[in-house]
Amino acid sequence: MEEVARRTPVLPSATLTDLLGAEVSLKAENLQRTGSFKVRGAAAKVSALGDRCANGVVAASAGNHAMALAHAARTLGVRCEVFMPLQSPLTKIEGARALGAEVILGRASVDECLIDARERAETADLAFVHPFDDPDVVAGQGTLGLELLEDVPDLAKVVIPVGGGGLASGVAIAVKSARPDVQVVGVEVDRTAITIADGIAVKHPGELTTALMDRWLDDRVVVSEEEIATAIILLMEKAKLVVEGAGAVGVAALLAHRTHVASQGTTIAVLSGGNVDAGLLADVARRNETEAGRRLVLITRIGDRPGSLAQLLTLVGDSGANLIEVQHVREGIDLHVRETAVELVLETRGRDHAKIVLGAIAAAGYETTLLR
Repeated sequence: MEEVARRTPVLPSATLTDLLGAEVSLKAENLQRTGSFKVRGAAAKVSALGDRCANGVVAASAGNHAMALAHAARTLGVRCEVFMPLQSPLTKIEGARALGAEVILGRASVDECLIDARERAETADLAFVHPFDDPDVVAGQGTLGLELLEDVPDLAKVVIPVGGGGLASGVAIAVKSARPDVQVVGVEVDRTAITIADGIAVKHPGELTTALMDRWLDDRVVVSEEEIATAIILLMEKAKLVVEGAGAVGVAALLAHRTHVASQGTTIAVLSGGNVDAGLLADVARRNETEAGRRLVLITRIGDRPGSLAQLLTLVGDSGANLIEVQHVREGIDLHVRETAVELVLETRGRDHAKIVLGAIAAAGYETTLLR
């Protein structure tokens, strides 16, 4: 398995430690081969299959398991097919194909793709590899827990994403079998909603993993989209780590106090993956800039005559704001005949500076409406 998966680092987080008042470190599975923990379970399963996968392997996945299985299969000289939902992130679709997998798209959910993958396994005599509900896969994911036991002598708590439950189950069994005093807490998202945490967006865990989590996890908590987005940005800005939504839920749970850090010893947040589309990352970053008051989007009216826009933009510049975008708006707003509206996207230095900018615009006689 060592030739497929790598040992990932445990990174101390001064930012989270300061914010939360106790020692916090990050298990950086986003730096794993193929960008997620999934390669551990895929490698363990393919190795366990031996000659039973001589004709190839097939799976269903939202992306990370697809890339992991493709990598394991290619390393061990086995062909691979994966069924992926149509709306899977492009990064993960292209990643699986680049690793040699034949990707079949078209269904709406992972659960529907699982049905197709099982049928394909039977008709083509391929070995079916479940993304989480399999004892070999669970055991493979558990190697992450073994690494934590070796690398974190004062390990006190592990906060870990829960989708299908393979990672949480495997790590909890590995850790708590050796150290029953260590808390292991699973973090989920709303399973009924479309989420930026697509890596754990399955309708429910498996039968095997549900039973294992009920026995081995100390608690399970739920985080919101907003909390995940905040965690993604903090990890990017402070830890310099690119982490996908599913990988950031542990940090989100700690920041939102859905679960608390251990008062003694080290709390580990598992960053389960880093395969995020650049477009989604940009959207999350823009949202964060707006929430922090560093990005203003506003609309105001000016006279529809030469020099009016230049006068407004000079005022904005004098206030210290940076103009990102300007657009005339002539429809959908009640305007006088000799009047036009303009939408401005401005960059500021924070909430206090944003108030100064808005105050300067208002003092000059412009009525403004904040759009977001």
